[in-house]
Amino acid sequence: MFKKYRNLWIALGVLILLCPLGLLATGTAFGEWGMDELSERVGYIPAGVQQFAEVWSYALLPDYSIPGLADTFFHAAGGYIFSALLGTGLVAGIMILLGRRVKE
Repeated sequence: MFKKYRNLWIALGVLILLCPLGLLATGTAFGEWGMDELSERVGYIPAGVQQFAEVWSYALLPDYSIPGLADTFFHAAGGYIFSALLGTGLVAGIMILLGRRVKE
C-alpha cells in the first residue's frame, strides 16, 4: 500500500518538514484564534464556539509545543514537526483501520 502512494507520502513528508515556516510569521494563524482574539476580531463569540470550547478544553500539544522544552525557535520547530507527525499518523492509522474494516 505504501509503494502505491509513494509520491503522496513524499509530498506529505515535505509539507511536514516545511510546517515550521509558520513560526516566521507574526501573529496567529488564520482560524486558530483563542476566545479573546475571536472576540476582538468579530466583536462577539458565537454560541457554538463557546459551547464547544467548554466541552473540549484539553490539547495533547498546546500551541504545538512539547511540554518541558525551552522556548527557542528550534524547539518550537520540533514541536510543530512532532505535532504534524502525530496528527498524520493518527489520521493515516484511522483511515487504514477503516479501509480494512470496509474490505471485510
